[in-house]
Amino acid sequence: MLIWIMAVFVSNIVIEQGFDFNTTFELENTSTTNPLNLSNYTIEAQLRKTYSSSTAVEFACTIIQPPSDGKLQILLTDVETANLKEGRYVYDIKATNFTGQILKLIEGSALVRPGVTR
Repeated sequence: MLIWIMAVFVSNIVIEQGFDFNTTFELENTSTTNPLNLSNYTIEAQLRKTYSSSTAVEFACTIIQPPSDGKLQILLTDVETANLKEGRYVYDIKATNFTGQILKLIEGSALVRPGVTR
């Protein structure tokens, strides 16, 4: 039986309130150091004030083509970031494949900083 173990990558991000936010991640398979093949996966990501918060903000997620390169992007619009209160948040990104296997790819804290220009 082959067991594939992948480490969860930790990446802290800064979100500017009232501005578009996007960032791209390049993932690798920790056992081979090759790009993580994201074919047959869907990606979801959420931002919450705390781990136990009942409300979440959903990031728009895109797997950058070709999926075999292991690149994904998350984004929030300026309207979405304007609705966030300044402060610290937590987020994570998960991948689900066609068989229902769920992988936690990335987690970290997010700092929402207030904007000046309106």
